[in-house]
Amino acid sequence: MVTQEGVLDVLKKVIYPNFEKDIVSFGFVKNITLHENKLALLLDIPSSSPQVADTLRAEITSKMQELGLTCRIDIKTPAKRDRTQQAEQATKNLAPNIKHVVMISSGKGGVGKSTTSVNLAIALAGLKQKVGLLDADVYGPNVPRMLGLMQTNPTTDPSGKKLIPLEAFGVRVMSMGLLYEEGQSLIWRGPMLMRAIEQMLTDIIWGELDVLVVDMPPGTGDAQLTLAQAVPIGAGITVTTPQTVSLDDASRSLDMFSRLQIPIAGIVENMSGFICPKCAHESHIFGKDTLNALAKQYKTQVLAQIPLEVQVREGGDSGMPISVSNPKSVISQAYSQAASKLLDFLAQVKAQNLADNKSIQPTIH
Repeated sequence: MVTQEGVLDVLKKVIYPNFEKDIVSFGFVKNITLHENKLALLLDIPSSSPQVADTLRAEITSKMQELGLTCRIDIKTPAKRDRTQQAEQATKNLAPNIKHVVMISSGKGGVGKSTTSVNLAIALAGLKQKVGLLDADVYGPNVPRMLGLMQTNPTTDPSGKKLIPLEAFGVRVMSMGLLYEEGQSLIWRGPMLMRAIEQMLTDIIWGELDVLVVDMPPGTGDAQLTLAQAVPIGAGITVTTPQTVSLDDASRSLDMFSRLQIPIAGIVENMSGFICPKCAHESHIFGKDTLNALAKQYKTQVLAQIPLEVQVREGGDSGMPISVSNPKSVISQAYSQAASKLLDFLAQVKAQNLADNKSIQPTIH
């Protein structure tokens, strides 16, 4: 005879679409009612996408049929573009002193996501913005090395309970790499990672910021969902390289933004070409113009195309990013232009939010 515990065990095998965790672990299963061979389920998911709900419904129905159960599934989703609900969620904002949070993501590692985060943050600071950089890639925190902070330890406030972020090149910085010995591995399960990200928002004295750039771990998992539930995300940026295998992963990253209703600011393409330092010939080693279809599919823009350049690698290794060491270079100017496009996008999103909020205000008679 099937029990509620048996049903719950089977539901633990249902992975939330485009993530790496099951619906039970996420806490999306809110109620299970079992009577003889009839089952009623209530799910509460964070996506308003009909495709997500349909995928879950089909998979759960199939698994329950294998148990000999007929199933009625009710799935509660947020109303798409529901500004009233977003206003309610804003009251849960863990970092209300930050105007805009920008999630820098990628479907895979090794595409230059941290390099993009560092140089974009410096470029934003160069545009007179108060900028923070949160290195949330806890399994591979490279930001301290890239900013020359490897031998520096954060200090605490007078209470001893909160950390004061470090500063480099006009950017306030915090990274898990600053809190552990160099080379030490972090063997963490999802809940520990999720708690760490929340603490890096609440236990760091960021102060008033115009933009917090968040360098996320690769992929679409616990970290991304945790951040999206902890603070309103003003924009998402996907970093990729031109080859098809990388674009496949970039598509997943963009799909994640779409499903979590994160406004997509654009795509940054690294390794977009190589210019020979001797003959100036440009070679498109990994492909050319491969982003056009992807950008069109998600109705977004290409923020920057960054070629292979030895100064970028040297800057990351030495703690002197190219945006600082050679601000007039073509690459530094590309980052600056991307920062300007990002600020324009954030302003447009803010204006749209204000207009939508105004349109739902109740009429007083």
